[in-house]
Amino acid sequence: MANHELLKLTSHQVREGGYNKAILAVGSCEAHGHHLASGTDTLVSYMLSCQVADQVDGLLVLPPITVGYSAHYDTFPFTMTLSYDTVTQVIYDYLESTIRNGIEHIFILNGHDGNIAPIEIASRKIKEKYPQARIATLVAWWVTAGDLLPKDTFEVWGGLGHAGEGESSIAYYLYPQWCEPDQAKGYIPDNLPEHVEIKWDFAELTSSAATGDPTKATAEKGEKMAKALVKCMVDTIKQLDGMGWDYRTTAIR
Repeated sequence: MANHELLKLTSHQVREGGYNKAILAVGSCEAHGHHLASGTDTLVSYMLSCQVADQVDGLLVLPPITVGYSAHYDTFPFTMTLSYDTVTQVIYDYLESTIRNGIEHIFILNGHDGNIAPIEIASRKIKEKYPQARIATLVAWWVTAGDLLPKDTFEVWGGLGHAGEGESSIAYYLYPQWCEPDQAKGYIPDNLPEHVEIKWDFAELTSSAATGDPTKATAEKGEKMAKALVKCMVDTIKQLDGMGWDYRTTAIR
């Protein structure tokens, strides 16, 4: 496969690459149970971004954002976190830099729950200043994967959880060399209300830095997740390309 990672391209290759859109992976660096790499959120989102770029013409893979907002995981070692304002500004600056370099169509693949609000704020601020920009986001791939796959794919809690069955599975598939499955242990939060959202600190939900059941994770499940997610993003970007990223309603009067 041709390389489309900006980190690894010369300026000559960038100029000759015909890039007209970009994908940005946004991750974190924090404990993922006892069994997954601390950079799991960055690794998954960046690796999937590269796979998407292999199948979409003109898609440049931007350098990933490797640290996000993770203060709610701070009880566990070795959590790296930026403030909400800093994460928002970093994402904004990434988007603005991309636009200033002539690419106005940007897909954001987020790997971490703490980045959802900063992505929303930064994207809205960019749209205020650059209304011609087009920004698409997949903000919670761990939820989308469950929606895309058959309901019996996962055994526990729909595969959800931080370093749980789903996230551990995709990690075992993408980078088994940085995982220790024998260290996996998780907890399923059983006292959270159904229809409202609790603003928890992660240590209130688990003592292992993992929720869900990572002991049910397999690389085979992870492969299904990765392929479904990549297909979803490839299809979406190609659909947007086909309409010139003009998603406006056609019959507004």
